[in-house]
Parts: sequence; structure tokens; C-alpha cells
Amino acid sequence: MFDLKKGLANLKKYIKIAPQEAGVYRMISTFDEVLYVGKAKNIKNRIVAYSHIEKLPKRLQQMVAQIDRMEFVVVENEARALLVENELIKKYSPKYNILLKDDKTFPYLMIDVEADFPRLSKYRGAKKDKNKYFGPFASVLAVNSVVDVLQKVFMLRSCRDTSFKNRQRPCLLHQIKRCSAPCVNKISSEDYKKSVRDAIEFLEGKNTSIQKELSDKMEEASKKLDFETALVFRDRIRALSTVQSKQNVEYDKLKSADIIGVAKESNIFAVEIFFIRSGQNCGNAVYFPKQTDEAEKTEVLEAFLSEFYVNNQVPKEIIVSENIDFEFWQNALGCKLVTPKSGNKLKLSEFAKKNAVDAIRRKIALEASVKTNLEEFRDKFGLADIPKRIEIYDNSHNQGSYAIGAMVVATPDGFDKKNYRTFNIKNENITQDDFAMMKEVLLRRFEKMTEENRPDVILLDGGRGQLNAVHEVLAKYDTSRIAIIAISKGPERNAGKEFYHMKDKMSFELEYRSPLAFYLQNLRDEAHRFAIGTHRKRRAKSMYKSSLDEIEGIGKKRKSDLLKYFGSADDVAQANLADLQKVEGISKKVAEKIYSYFHN
Repeated sequence: MFDLKKGLANLKKYIKIAPQEAGVYRMISTFDEVLYVGKAKNIKNRIVAYSHIEKLPKRLQQMVAQIDRMEFVVVENEARALLVENELIKKYSPKYNILLKDDKTFPYLMIDVEADFPRLSKYRGAKKDKNKYFGPFASVLAVNSVVDVLQKVFMLRSCRDTSFKNRQRPCLLHQIKRCSAPCVNKISSEDYKKSVRDAIEFLEGKNTSIQKELSDKMEEASKKLDFETALVFRDRIRALSTVQSKQNVEYDKLKSADIIGVAKESNIFAVEIFFIRSGQNCGNAVYFPKQTDEAEKTEVLEAFLSEFYVNNQVPKEIIVSENIDFEFWQNALGCKLVTPKSGNKLKLSEFAKKNAVDAIRRKIALEASVKTNLEEFRDKFGLADIPKRIEIYDNSHNQGSYAIGAMVVATPDGFDKKNYRTFNIKNENITQDDFAMMKEVLLRRFEKMTEENRPDVILLDGGRGQLNAVHEVLAKYDTSRIAIIAISKGPERNAGKEFYHMKDKMSFELEYRSPLAFYLQNLRDEAHRFAIGTHRKRRAKSMYKSSLDEIEGIGKKRKSDLLKYFGSADDVAQANLADLQKVEGISKKVAEKIYSYFHN
């Protein structure tokens, strides 16, 4: 039982010695469990608020009751406090912090501005300081639409550096007027860099004279009777006009902004974010933060800002639906924050909130549907309770080569992709025996099973033979609390006419096209998709790996140097003799061997 009086006394003891500077604080229990990590521009002033117990929700009262000690980290400014707080939350996952629990990564557009002929590319991952990044975009489709415009209007290259260096004639993109072909000197370095600058200004919403410049060039070409060039400029103007005509008037004054709406319904919080860049809607995403019992919308919003902008690019302006400490957040994020009271921005803020509400309602409807299916699953298959963790297994191989087993995990909240696993089949003598492969996979899985990750249901893609093989290999384990089910297609192999097999039970069918049958088919199909996708990746990786391994004179060191220089075995295969010799340790003789291997 928690002692509120004792916890409050401990808190007040640390309030007396807390620094009055920007930083991060940790609340820690007697069991050395980090209860909460917070940040503040003045730590002392911030933690005093926790001493007013009567104003705190029950959730935070329970937290205070568990405080044994506190730790403080003083930092130079609010921005640094944000980073340190995020690092500590990721490290400890405190149970009283609101958590996003989401690994979404968004695609960006990148231009490597320091290259002689900068390249336009799609990018995910850590940002490198020397490159220019634009985004985020909510989906690859949103990125592709912008890339399409940029290629039509500015004709920037998108090919890899190795391909760019080795080209001897223009590629298809140049022929369809999507690239200016700097690879074969169809455009000067100076003119190309001018196009890059124009593209950057366009993406940043700065350049308003691009259309006039293109019109002047089209007119000049027409006067010289160079109608082919004039047509190219005409098409570029049309592409630019199409973009401008699609710009929503509600967004056209927002050059770089995120619009964030927070909503709460049925004790569920949702945060909806819209990305607006250069007057265009680049898509939206929704988040459902965890550990939000009795939380306020402002608390949820601030937790979202903390986690989201540590990992994503900060726009010039953030429009939020709730009032927060704007001074702190503007200093921490280095941008303008506003909660609009009227006008167009208020309409956009309300629209984001409405989308958040709709997302909650869809989530509730989906969870109700899944819950109904799981309840029926329990009843039809005689399970002890509604399954909390279902593991679905499948194998994939190519005539015994690159054999893998795959495990997919489903919960009442949907597929849990963080817990998906693949197993490379170690015993090469069994790679054409599905029963033996499944035995190896399940045995390796159970060797690492804990009470926390124990499945309630194991679903196998196969028939009674597969089922018996799994029971045989798991005989030494306690599977009394685990339902093992095999699912196989009927004689005509028609989806919807599956048979279900369980130990000591007659095989049976579910009602044709019933919601539960669709649900179980979906589980099996997800495992199949994941198994095949992983198998293909392994096969492709193995093919690239073996192609270099089989070249005489190419050992581990040279292979590593080649891959570091060219980026992939595929690019090594396309390289010419001169480029191969540029790699340290690759003599003319070795280069000839490599070139000969790939070209003969």
C-alpha cells in the first residue's frame, strides 16, 4: 500500500534542494523504479506543483505516494532539456509518463547540396547536417507526387552516384523530359545548380518568380524558332501550374506548418497531426498515446510534442488545439507555436481535432469488432479465455534454399509488429521438410519463452501432420495453457473453406465467409506475407553476397572495401574498370577479374 504522507514528505525534502534552472527531474521509488521523468525551464518551480496534492488527479497522487527520492539534471536551455527528457523516457519507460509507443518513421525529400550535381531522393533515417531535407510526408505516395512535380519542373537527377558516374548516354528520364542529364553534360554545372536552388526555394515556399522565368525562356526559344526547347518549357510551366491550382486556399499562406489536434472520447486520447509544406497538405497521421488515465489534453499534447519533435523535423510554425506554456515550447523547439482564437487557423485546428475524434471512433469500432471475433474464437475453439497473444507461424523456402520460419503476433489491439520474428533454418538437411522446419522453429521459440511473452494461441499454417509434429517437439514443455491450432485449406484449396485441427478433437470448418473465418484467414495471410517477404530479402542478400564471394582473390577485406565504396554488390557489378581501380587495395589485375566475372 502506498503511503501518501511519506511520499509527500520526500517530495518536499527534494523541493528544498531542487535547482532553479532549466533541466530534467526524475521521481524514483524505494525499489529504484523510475516513476516519472519531466522537464522544466525552472525545475524547482515545476515540482512545487506536485506538492499541492488536492489539485492532482488520482494517477499523480499515486505517483507522489511512491516517491522515495529525486534526481536532477541541469542543462543549458529548454531545447537540451527536451532531448535529455526524451532519452531518459526511452531508457526507463516510466509508468506515469504519457508514451506514444509508436515507431512511425516518415519519408523525407533529400537534396545532397554539397555534391557537384546534387541528387533528388526519397529518404528515411537519421538526418545528416550537410544535406537539405524537406518533409515529413505522411506517406510514400505524398512524396512521389512532389518528386513527380520537381522532376517535371526542375529536371533534377534522381539516379545513384555510381550510375551517374558510369553513364555514357542519357537515360529514359531525360528522354521523357524529367531529367536534364548532367551525367552526359547536357546541362552546365552552373545551370544545374541554379535549378537546384530554384527547387529548394520552391520547396521552402520562397520563390514566386519561377513561372515568369520559365515563361521568359519559352518565349526566347520561340523567337529563335527552337520550338522543341519551347515545348519543354511549356510542359514545365504546365506542371507548375497544376501544383498551384491544387493548392488549397486554406493552406496557401502556411509555408511550413504542422497542425495538431488533441481529442478525448471514451477515455481514449488521439493526437492528429497534419503536415503543411509550401501551401500543400503533405498528409496526416494519428497517434494514440498510452498511460493517459485521468490526464488532461494539455498534458497529452506536451508529451506528444516532446517525443515527436525529437525524432522529426520541426516546421516554422506549429498550430495546436490546446493552450500550453508557449514560451517554453518556442524556446525548446525553435519555432512559432500558436493556439488560434479565430480565422482560418482556428478552422484548421478544429479540423485536426475532428479528425482525432473520428480516429477514436474508428478505433473503438475496430476494437469492438476484434473483441467480438476473439469472443467467438474462445467459444468455438473451447479456449479458457479471450486470447491476449496469438502467434502465427509459417515457413518459406525456394526448393530448400534460403529457408526461413516466420512468427507473427496478434493481440486485441491488432498486429504487434515489434514482436514479429524470423528464424533462419540452421539444419540444412531439413529445408525441404515443412514438418521438420516447423519443429525447429517452435523449439527455438520455446527455448526463449518467458511468462511475459507466453502465447495463448499458436496458429499453424498446415494440417494435422503439422499439428502432430509441433505437439511432438513441444512434449517436454508445459503447453496446457496454450491452444495449438492448425489451419489448412479444403480439398479445392479455396479460401473460406478452411479446416481447423486441434489435438484430441475432430477437424472442423467454420461457417463459410463468417467474420471469425475472415479474421483467422487474415492472421494466416499476414504470417504468409511476412514469411515470403523475409525469404525474398534473404535470398536477394545471399545472391549479392555470393556473387562477390565467388570471385577469386576477393577476400573479406577487399569485399568490404568494394561495398563501402560502391554501396552494394549490384553497383560493383555495374562499375567500369577505371572505377574499380579507384578502390583502395584493388589493383588493375584484380579489377579485371571483377569486371570479367560480372560481364562474361
